[in-house]
Formats: sequence, structure tokens, C-alpha cells
Amino acid sequence: MHILQEDAIDLLKKLIATPSFSKQEEKTAGIIHHFLEGKSIGTKREGNNVFALNKYYNTEKQTILLNSHHDTVKPNPKYTKDPFKPVIEDGKLYGLGSNDAGGCLVSLISAFNHFYDRKDLKYNLALAATAEEEISGNGGIELTLKYLPGIDFAIVGEPTLLQMAIAERGLLVLDCLANGVAGHAAREEGKNAIYIALKDIEWFRAYSFPKESSLLGPVKMNVTVIETENKAHNVVPAECKFIIDVRVNELYSFEEVLDTIKKNVQSEVRPRSTRLRSTSIAMDHPLVKAGLNLGRTYFGSPTSSDKALMPFPALKIGPGDSARSHTADEYIFVEEIKEGVEFYIQLLNQLL
Repeated sequence: MHILQEDAIDLLKKLIATPSFSKQEEKTAGIIHHFLEGKSIGTKREGNNVFALNKYYNTEKQTILLNSHHDTVKPNPKYTKDPFKPVIEDGKLYGLGSNDAGGCLVSLISAFNHFYDRKDLKYNLALAATAEEEISGNGGIELTLKYLPGIDFAIVGEPTLLQMAIAERGLLVLDCLANGVAGHAAREEGKNAIYIALKDIEWFRAYSFPKESSLLGPVKMNVTVIETENKAHNVVPAECKFIIDVRVNELYSFEEVLDTIKKNVQSEVRPRSTRLRSTSIAMDHPLVKAGLNLGRTYFGSPTSSDKALMPFPALKIGPGDSARSHTADEYIFVEEIKEGVEFYIQLLNQLL
């Protein structure tokens, strides 16, 4: 166990030291590929995604996917430390991507390594270190799944303080357009698109979807951007654009949410994507039962992840704290990484 834990920490240091912004993960993909090959693990790569199957993969067995991502956001502008210099201070490993989701990724890799050449596994294991998670890109987990055999369920490594995120909000980003008529402001001509937009924005602020989830709470809608193309102060704007961030609980389909919105606002409403849907895993699923047996609690996660893009049950769980993600001077406790390796092995031991 100790060697696996130290390997995980060393690997994370190398990943931190190597910039891996979304769509620019070539070098970290190479580091992960080289690490796995160094452990005599047969590895494949597609784009910036690295994946592998256990040594004695058997087509007659079900397959568990172990997945986390190695891309990062760009450094928060308030960093006081070098985001690409892995430094341990007071038990904390600092660096961009250390918490989100490097600690989870290296812990899962070590767990996969632990079981890789076991002949007596009840399930197959697939490992996928994927790209583009931070931008929900098409070149990440969705691409990787095309090259993997059928997956029955998954463990998704994200920082959850090693508690079980059994449900996750879906994300709808809506581009809205209020149409008016241009005119001269001094003569009160035209029809002001801003006023139309404001009426709709007030509806978004005040409306509550009736079904509230015990895990995820209500559907939440927030206006995040508003703009017109006007450059002059004396022109009544003909168009006003605004963006709505909608976080959907597991009790509504995106189609239901969109139908309600379109019936209640005047503006044109266009979703950018309907890919990041809300998800949940049943309480009686073997993964959840295994977590409960290990004394873990469960909750509904307000943040989205690659779990939303998986067409099979998935449990989101991992070392680190989501509250540290995307913050300045991001860190993860070294002890959290060690606990992560041990926990993933214990969790899988109950199934394998």
C-alpha cells in the first residue's frame, strides 16, 4: 500500500508541473501513458485520453470503469504561488489541478495498478484518464467510451471528501434573445428590447419549479450575462441578449424545463447543449452499498462532471474538497491522497 501511495504522490507532482489546460493536455497524457507502461500495464491513447483494461480482461464479465480527468482550468489570477510548482507545506501539496482532480486521478490509477494482474476478479476493470472535462468537450470521456468495451457502471473521481455523490445536477446554458424595434431615444421611438428582456429576467428570478429533490433541492436558474449591440446612448436597442445558467435536478428532464420556460417568456430561448443531464445512481446499487458498508455518507452534488456524459450508473467520489477547486493556491492534503488510494482499493475489494 505504501508504495502505491508514494507512486500516486510522485505522479501527481509530475502532473502539476506540466500545464494541461483543456484541449492542451498532450504532455500530461504522455506522462500518464509513460507511468502506466512503466508498470507493465498495456495502455492505449486516443487524442489526449489514456486508457487500459485489466490484464485478464474477460468478455463474459461485467466491467467497472475507473475515470477521472487530467485537464485543468487556467490559474486563478489571485495565485500567490507558482501554480506549476508542486510544493508540500504543512501537509498540503500545492499546485494547479492538485485537488481538481489530480488527487482523485492518481489514487484511481494506483487502485487500478493494485488489481491489474489479479486473475480472480469478479468484474473487469477499465481505467480512463480523460481530457476536456473542464469544458465538457467532445474529445474527452465521450470519445474514450467509443474505444472501450461495454461499461456496466463507473467510479468517477472528483473531490468529494470521500463521500458519495449519488446524484448530480444537470446543466443547461440558455442563450436568450429579446427582440424589439430600434428607434431614437429622444423621440421615444421603437420598442426597447431591454425592457422585454427585463420582464423575462424577472420571471426567471421569481419562478420556482414545483418538484424539489431531497438530494439536489430545487431547479435553479440564474441570469449571468446581459448585453446589447448598442454603442450609442441615444439608440433604443432592437435586440437584447442574455444568458441563463440552469441547474436541473433529477426530477425533471431538460425537455420539461425548456417547455415551461418557453411558455412563460417572450424572448427566443436556445439551449447551447442538452448533453450535461442530471444523473443519479440507485441506493441499492452495489457501489453505493459498498460505500455505505465503509461508513460513507451520501449527498447530491451541485456541480456537474463527466458523470453527466455516461450512459450507465456512476458514483462520483474522491479525495479532496470541491470547495478548493478553481481557487487560488489550490492544494490537496498529502494524507488525503493516501486515504484516497486506500479507500478506492477497499471499495473495489467489496465488489471484486
